[in-house]
Amino acid sequence: MSQTIIEPVNDSADLSKEPLLQIRDLEVGFQTQHGLVPAVRGVSLTLYAGQTLAIVGESGSGKTTTAQAIIKLLAGTGKITGGQILFEGRDLAGLSDKQMQDVRGRLIGYVPQDPMSNLNPVWNIGFQVEEAIKANNVAQGKAAHQRTIQVLQEAGLSDAEDRLKQFPHQFSGGMRQRVLIGIGLSARPKLLIADEPTSALDVTVQRQILDHLGTLTRDYGTSVLFITHDLGLAAERAEQLVVMYKGKVVESGPSLEILANPQHPYTQRLVAAAPSLASRRIQSAKSDAADDVEIFSGGSLDTTLVARAAEREQAAETADLIKVQNISKMYRIRTKGLKYTELLAVNDVSFAIKKGTTTALVGESGSGKSTVAKLLLQLESITSGQIEFDGQDVAGLKGAALLKFRRRVQPVFQDPYGSLDPQYNVGNTIAEPLLAHKIGTSAERQARVRELLDQVSLPWATRYRYPSELSGGQRQRIAVARALALKPDVLVLDEAVSALDVLVQGQILNLLTELQTELGLTYLFITHDLAVVRLVADNVCVMQKGRIVETASTDEVFDSPRESYTQELLAAIPGGNFQFGR
Repeated sequence: MSQTIIEPVNDSADLSKEPLLQIRDLEVGFQTQHGLVPAVRGVSLTLYAGQTLAIVGESGSGKTTTAQAIIKLLAGTGKITGGQILFEGRDLAGLSDKQMQDVRGRLIGYVPQDPMSNLNPVWNIGFQVEEAIKANNVAQGKAAHQRTIQVLQEAGLSDAEDRLKQFPHQFSGGMRQRVLIGIGLSARPKLLIADEPTSALDVTVQRQILDHLGTLTRDYGTSVLFITHDLGLAAERAEQLVVMYKGKVVESGPSLEILANPQHPYTQRLVAAAPSLASRRIQSAKSDAADDVEIFSGGSLDTTLVARAAEREQAAETADLIKVQNISKMYRIRTKGLKYTELLAVNDVSFAIKKGTTTALVGESGSGKSTVAKLLLQLESITSGQIEFDGQDVAGLKGAALLKFRRRVQPVFQDPYGSLDPQYNVGNTIAEPLLAHKIGTSAERQARVRELLDQVSLPWATRYRYPSELSGGQRQRIAVARALALKPDVLVLDEAVSALDVLVQGQILNLLTELQTELGLTYLFITHDLAVVRLVADNVCVMQKGRIVETASTDEVFDSPRESYTQELLAAIPGGNFQFGR
């Protein structure tokens, strides 16, 4: 299909002027032992001052590579092999590294995708933000310190001054992402490139950050280039949309026009897989399931999830597999000198999960969701309360008993890069649990690895690759495969699909749903994506400031939320009112 580029039309932009950013026939490749492998092929796009443009597409489509090429920060052996990147009329592709240093940060801000690997674990947060402020000549001395506090406040950290001395590992994933957003905006650049800027954020903080970006666009003329897999975000926040597939632009133009009436088959697949659309379809399926299934795009995810929605209405009264009773977790945080303060991260939390069901734990970043997961997994000790698994108190398990428990309860963490050993290739990473539990012969373990790679839609050749060679979505699929290796009874999924594009997200959700049906698996699903919750969860627990404030069935929470906090979470879902095309 020939590529048609539709030039942007935006009332807030002055189209009589030259574009702020114009990419012409960009070519990017990566040098391998087998030669140059093209990653971006003939990409063109145009962005005017004050506009917002979103690039969408599945993992490996070239979105992030395009963004990194603009500021010449390509990973590994990547290099620009053709085309132009015109910023204010100057071709960035031809600039030296020294010349680019004056552009990065000051004129073009960048928010990378992975917050943990892009913050130095040995430096506190305040030092890292202040370092960027000084490097970009925003402020020096005491003024730089005050600007650091202001930057963190603008990024959504109300207790910014108290957070300066803390380190990245003491922040939740969403809080780390807010720090990176603050750094990217610290110099008030003309262009901000945001690579999945809100994938680690809950919906309320996501709205706060996006509103802040909107204010900058309006008040300072800052243009924003979003790299995202969230079509709801693209519909709500970006005037222009570029759809990439296998390194090429397959559709481009006004966002609402494309999403309401997608022309390219790939764009149609993306729109059909949008969770917010599927959520509304499932809701309508209650009254007219047969008609609803007919409008689906043919994916098994939709029909499987409609079946799950019907099952919620008549869930079997089975015994509780997991009982969490009045658990609390207190942390001691060092303040000044040898002084400490206490932080109650989890406060008197109770819930139960029946065998074969899914319970979603939702809430803002820092509400205690991930801490509950660590307590359940026995990665941290409980300050008070009790956790029972299959009738056994898991607190204090040691030795063989703890090993047996962990074989039956497996995690998938939020940060796939941090949870995968960079020195292990994919095959060894997936086989590691089998080896640790002494399961199977070498040949049997290899066969299981092949089976798991197939289940998460990755080719067999992937077993020789390393985490640094994979996209964020590919790394998360490896993390899911490793968690499934031991055929556990329970999966604790901490933001397991937040880093995935909608097509791969659909594959993983479909896989998890099928495995749950076939094997009777039980899931604790921790997420900030409420559209996904509507698809997969039987019950929902809403957390706020360490406490559970509302617990009910999924349909009850979405149709009749009791608490104002829950209502705010639902109202903040991106693109919730947009009618996607079919």
